[in-house]
Amino acid sequence: MCSYKNNIVQLTLGVVLCLLQGAAQAADYVDVLDLPAKVSALAGKSPLSGVARAGERVVVVGQRGHILFSDDSGKQWQQAVVPVSADLTAVSFPTATQGWAVGNDGVVLHSSDAGATWAKQLDGRQIGDLLIKHYSALATAEPDNETWPNLVAEGQRLVEQGADKPLLDVWFANDKLGYVVGVFNLILRTEDGGQTWTPFQDRTDNPQGFHLNAIASTGDALYIAGEQGLLLKWDESAQRFTVLETPYQGSFFGVLGKPGEVLVYGLRGNVLRSTDGGQSWTALDTGLHVSITSGLVDASGKYRLFTQGGQMLVSQGSGEQLHLVRKPAPTPIAGATQSAAGALVVAGSRGVQALSVDPDLEP
Repeated sequence: MCSYKNNIVQLTLGVVLCLLQGAAQAADYVDVLDLPAKVSALAGKSPLSGVARAGERVVVVGQRGHILFSDDSGKQWQQAVVPVSADLTAVSFPTATQGWAVGNDGVVLHSSDAGATWAKQLDGRQIGDLLIKHYSALATAEPDNETWPNLVAEGQRLVEQGADKPLLDVWFANDKLGYVVGVFNLILRTEDGGQTWTPFQDRTDNPQGFHLNAIASTGDALYIAGEQGLLLKWDESAQRFTVLETPYQGSFFGVLGKPGEVLVYGLRGNVLRSTDGGQSWTALDTGLHVSITSGLVDASGKYRLFTQGGQMLVSQGSGEQLHLVRKPAPTPIAGATQSAAGALVVAGSRGVQALSVDPDLEP
């Protein structure tokens, strides 16, 4: 009997200790939206995804809230001060000093010092309430419009599900006007540099709620690329993003171009080109079956597209033909830009690196 009682006592003590330990761990938990990014000597070799120029500076963003900047074309990097540890996906600098970064959990960060320090402007814990407030007001003003209650319900779902919806890209025209886009047709617009945000779900032709993967300007038009062949273009007269028909129904990961020309790229090496504002498209022969994940127009006007396999495609000038030049990085490339000195700075699963451009190897 004594042995039985001793076993019961030991079991009870074990359960109590486990509960106490679990309570202590719960007390120590800090949400990544409230936990500043840790300074790490390995930050430059950790997964990074977004790259942008901030004047003469290059800024990259990535996993665990890591943001780094370089003032020497990517040779040396410094880690920025960041108030969150959420994974970051994209960054945009419309001016040399003013920049925005976005990422998981609906986080939006702002920098006013060329990416050295950052402040949080928005996160996923607030986005649902934004939708509820905005679309409830419209529902009151237009009680017969069935669109508004549906969007109010979407906001309620976001509140109930918590801050788990990633923002996938960000684009700013200047230091005031910008957009952030993400999963399930998540799109917000600001006209005051991120002080306030307006939901734009009702301003997109995306009734199925496909993910919005990228947003970019070609200089004369603004496009959004999404999954399952979704491609949208801003219509100034209609004040909405209208759908463009394309011959490819796979996911698009990015858009780039110049006035009068636009390329959209995505899964399995697919690249489409239009010279009439997206009214008609030509499929380009890339010779690749691996996904194209990032791109840029360099200082000489050449298109450079990078793949999940580390390859680089280059055009001669216009985007009519693309040529496989070399394999610049033995790793998937998620983001790329060109430094002021002309080096290509690419980021991916193994961090960031700078690549020199060899004209003798290019068309």
